[in-house]
Amino acid sequence: MPRTESINWQTILFGTRAPGWSILVRLIVGLVVFFPEGIQKLIFPAILGAGRFANIGIPYPELMGPFVGLVETICGALIILGLFTRLAAVPLIIIMIVAIVSTKIPILLGHDFWIFHLSKLSRYGFWSMLHEARDDFGMLLGSIYLLIEGWGRMVVGCAACA
Repeated sequence: MPRTESINWQTILFGTRAPGWSILVRLIVGLVVFFPEGIQKLIFPAILGAGRFANIGIPYPELMGPFVGLVETICGALIILGLFTRLAAVPLIIIMIVAIVSTKIPILLGHDFWIFHLSKLSRYGFWSMLHEARDDFGMLLGSIYLLIEGWGRMVVGCAACA
């Protein structure tokens, strides 16, 4: 007999199993890191945006710097507000994976990796990479948590959600 149940996309995208304290994860991911970092990529492009992307070896840095800045700002704001949290987490996960591959793998190896350039540090290798990557791994895991669990119980403009 054919299956007649349909997928409820609204529940998948907007439902949550996350407890109320998940707002702390949202605030760390959105307010502490991605929202302000995205703004800084836009207002300080030579240091944190296109200029940094060019030094790292990211292709098309003049395009990718502002693009990543906008994505981080918008997705960070959505996560702070608890709106479209799962959808907003996806590009942030991609950004963190690219950040780890482009900046932390060269530190681990001690030389350029693929198209990505090694930054100047006092030491290289496993422990140096772990030290440099701690925020990246934290943001990656926080974003994965928000993708899996959703927004939690505290959402701006949702009295029934609290």
